[in-house]
Amino acid sequence: MDRPLLARVFPFAVYMVFLALEQGSRTWIGDGLDVRWLYPVKAVAVSIALWHFRSEYRELLLRPGRQSLLVSPLLGIGVFVLWINLDWGWLDLGGSGGYDPRRPDASLDWILVAFRLAGAALVVPLMEELFWRSFLLRWIERHEFLSVAASEVGLRAILVSSLLFGVEHSLWFAGFLAGLAYAWLYRHYGNLWAPVVAHATTNLLLGVWVVQTGAWQFW
Repeated sequence: MDRPLLARVFPFAVYMVFLALEQGSRTWIGDGLDVRWLYPVKAVAVSIALWHFRSEYRELLLRPGRQSLLVSPLLGIGVFVLWINLDWGWLDLGGSGGYDPRRPDASLDWILVAFRLAGAALVVPLMEELFWRSFLLRWIERHEFLSVAASEVGLRAILVSSLLFGVEHSLWFAGFLAGLAYAWLYRHYGNLWAPVVAHATTNLLLGVWVVQTGAWQFW
């Protein structure tokens, strides 16, 4: 595996390994450990991986245009609204009860909340956009993905990568629509910061909304 590919796949793989540990924690780790602390460890581990490969992310040196800095947050808000309203019936694959950062007395553990918000709004958007849009979207178009400009990505690559992005989430249809939105931003503006900003906006708003409403299943 060459370094540009590894730089985009490895941080995502680290994230998925921790996700599997979180989901299978009672079977593999046992009941004595507060598995919620795996999330801060995951966020730090992914951050270290991203930092290690930072020299490979040359496209992040391209400054986003002013228009994209306006459109991206607006589209991120739209994805957030869709996300919290597309959680019914067959649109939800089911899963865990979500991430509940409350103490036994029902008060919030603000350290856990801070790690969760920071991971969701800062680490995850960068890691996922490097994997899903910078790598996979272009790789589906042509395996020599670094030679594919964002504007060259076709409908097939957008649909396939967005569907895969969707099924990574329990709310698969909301995820599919989010994938389409982020892929459109990447293709239209030709800059990876456009989907990163939109993705970060969605995740931040979702996190704040979850903390305010106690709808932990969305985490």
